[in-house]
Amino acid sequence: MTTFFITGATGFVGSHVAERVRAHGHTARCLVRASSDTTFLKSIQAEIIVGELTDPGVLTSALKGVDIVVHSAAKVGDWGPVEEYRKVNVEGLRTLLEAVKGQPISRFVHVSSLGVYEARHHYGTDETEPLPALHIDGYTQSKVEAEVLALEYYRKHGIPVAVVRPGFIYGPRDRSVLPRLIDRLQAGSVVYIARGQYALNTTFVGNLVDAILIAATHPAAVGEIFNITDGEFVSKRKFFEAVADGMGLPRPKRNIPLLLAKVLAKWRERTFRKRNSPTPPRLTQAVLKFAGLNLDYSIGKARTVLGYTPSIGFDQGMSQAIAWVKENQKR
Repeated sequence: MTTFFITGATGFVGSHVAERVRAHGHTARCLVRASSDTTFLKSIQAEIIVGELTDPGVLTSALKGVDIVVHSAAKVGDWGPVEEYRKVNVEGLRTLLEAVKGQPISRFVHVSSLGVYEARHHYGTDETEPLPALHIDGYTQSKVEAEVLALEYYRKHGIPVAVVRPGFIYGPRDRSVLPRLIDRLQAGSVVYIARGQYALNTTFVGNLVDAILIAATHPAAVGEIFNITDGEFVSKRKFFEAVADGMGLPRPKRNIPLLLAKVLAKWRERTFRKRNSPTPPRLTQAVLKFAGLNLDYSIGKARTVLGYTPSIGFDQGMSQAIAWVKENQKR
């Protein structure tokens, strides 16, 4: 039996990793905050360690006997000072890596993001693409810095790090992006950018878990970075319409040109920052990237090196995501 130490286990991705680990008969030891809802983790009989990612004492104790670390905890969002994101995404990771040093683990899987690439159109971009030094928001900036840190510990300290970069993750138990999109569809406020023609880097959560678990055991994954998506072209329009149709809501009809959207996003961000607004405008540069840029990334390296093959296509994955939303709306 293998013991996995999972951070972010009460979140979207981490809960699916813990569920799969338990389904395979392994131990899922999960670091959770005192305020987190652990109902699901208890239902799958995961080991629960209460503590903070920034507490070295808790981590050192929790890592005893661990074989594999899956680090999926992160502060997400597209608004707020970069220092707030660094505190969790970089310094929290540093504390975890320090605690791992000297421990006989076989793998440390760091869950990053395709957001680390430059905010521009992408057509088959692969892992050889250099990353920009400065990013458009605190989240992506901190994720770039976190990748650099994780690989630095691999080179300097021999920690067997593997990095996976998922795209836009969707599926059951998403309590943030999909519910917000449904609210906006209900309000009729979803507007296409550039007619919704460009690719969205869809990544079904089950496919991502497949990739994480392969990276956790494949010898060739150590010291490497892998783009992970469903490997399928899904336009923004197809995605939004699939959600609207699944929820029985009107499809969006309005559209604004990409150039206008870029101008509006920069102007609105500048205005909100001058006001020191704690909440972002509806259109930010991060939203623009999600809804208006072509986000097509190659997963060729994951296919050839790891043997990763996405098992769930978009239609099936979205069907599962919508079914979960409908079921949980009743509760």
